[in-house]
Amino acid sequence: MRFTIFQESRIGKRRTNQDRVAYSYTRDALLMVLADGMGGHLYGEIAAQISVQFIAQSFQQEARPKVSDPVLFLSRVLSNAHHAILDYAFDKHLTDIPRTTVVACLIQDGVAHWAHAGDSRLYMIRKGRLLYQTRDHSRVQLMLDQGLLDAEAAAVHPGRNRIFSCLGGNHPPQIEFSRGVSLANGDVVAICSDGVWGPLEPGSLVNTLSDGRVMESVPRLMNEAEELGGHQCDNMTLIAMTWHDDHQEDIPDTVSTRTMPADAYTTQMEGFGRGKREQEDLSEDEIEKAIREINAAIHKFK
Repeated sequence: MRFTIFQESRIGKRRTNQDRVAYSYTRDALLMVLADGMGGHLYGEIAAQISVQFIAQSFQQEARPKVSDPVLFLSRVLSNAHHAILDYAFDKHLTDIPRTTVVACLIQDGVAHWAHAGDSRLYMIRKGRLLYQTRDHSRVQLMLDQGLLDAEAAAVHPGRNRIFSCLGGNHPPQIEFSRGVSLANGDVVAICSDGVWGPLEPGSLVNTLSDGRVMESVPRLMNEAEELGGHQCDNMTLIAMTWHDDHQEDIPDTVSTRTMPADAYTTQMEGFGRGKREQEDLSEDEIEKAIREINAAIHKFK
């Protein structure tokens, strides 16, 4: 495999960053995953961390060097991540179970498969045009589908962030799965939280990412979303990958997995409590305790 990949997450104007993002790859498979947590205090942050960490670690264990069935893998790990969040809430005696959106994309054999719950989005761009976009699991999207709102009204609707499917919470997630999509040279796959796509003009994300130079276009989009978000700027997270033909000449910053051992993997994921906080309200001991509790919840479903 050959690809260029870049991810970035910013706190915006919030006290903490409840977004989580990671990618992991072996010689023959690539995983990208993003979660946007919801919940008081640090619990949304923990729900997102459990989801991303569980899915990435499951990939590391099973992709040797690829998973046996991409759709079954995505179905199982998202379901188990959901139950790990419930188990965490049970152990903590939480009456309000933390929740998180999730988007996970698995690429192997040159084919992309993805699954999502909530309103974080995946975009696939080919030759400057939007090929696929996930459908938000939100009340506003349902109203759009029913013709009760137009796009302009949806952009400012007070309930635009109310979602009906997520990991965690009091109801089983309604996870939506894609069909497998064969990738072509130059295709871009991007995943982002609503803090990125929400403030942007329609088409802005697709237009900016179309050239495939994700190392430059991701920070540029983040800057634009942050400026448009203003004083209400949400957490913002974006990961984008450009797919390259194996026979194409070397490009700067391109990852080639050709020489990786079959049992090796590389992962980029920030640990819980390591990101910047505008108002640090957790001590090191509290962070370490939260990390232990996260790992315990994940371990039960391994």
